[in-house]
Amino acid sequence: RDFELEGISCVLVRPNVEAPPNRPWYWRVRFFGAFPDADFARLRQGYHVANIDIGELYGSEEAMRRMDLLYQFLTSRGFALRCPIAGYSRGGLDATRWTLLHPERVSALYLDNAVCDFKSWPGGKGRGPGDADSWLRCLAAWGMSEAEALAFRGNPVDCARELAATHVPVLMLTALADEVVPPEENSLLLARRLTELGAPPTLVEKPGCKHHPHCLRDPEPILDFFRKNR
Repeated sequence: RDFELEGISCVLVRPNVEAPPNRPWYWRVRFFGAFPDADFARLRQGYHVANIDIGELYGSEEAMRRMDLLYQFLTSRGFALRCPIAGYSRGGLDATRWTLLHPERVSALYLDNAVCDFKSWPGGKGRGPGDADSWLRCLAAWGMSEAEALAFRGNPVDCARELAATHVPVLMLTALADEVVPPEENSLLLARRLTELGAPPTLVEKPGCKHHPHCLRDPEPILDFFRKNR
């Protein structure tokens, strides 16, 4: 079903099997429909799959407001009060920040080749090339100058202590040869900091793999993580 909330495009996919009574759902935060192996697997398990458009918002306040809209809409209609949430690529900024704001609403956080520091991507201030146009859109979404963005300490890599304190289980799929979102500046850095805090994530490394493809053709490790963290 395609629908709108306050004029913002949303999607809710209904499973072809009978949904459990508590109406569980799986939140694909960004790039809905791309690399959908885990999405299809969730549908086969009776989960609905949901998305609201937060394109080019980079975890900003407007992204959080839109995500709140979708959550309030679904839960007011009987969907589960806690859901697993997936952040692919730049969606890692949105999924992680919403988890930090609402840990009681998130059963598990799945990050896939995720941006964990917008200075790395799209800023291009580290080893990666970044993206100049996307960097301008990121600054606009946050209402920051470049100097303010470079001084900002609210990216996921800066919030490891706060994320550990939520006790939300975290899964990270990390392509070790990611040329777009360098893992040592993003997911591996966040994973190391979480581990040092005594809250190690479940880390699935993909040696030799670049930024694409996301997910796994056999998503069983992802499903196993979700089974253990309902």
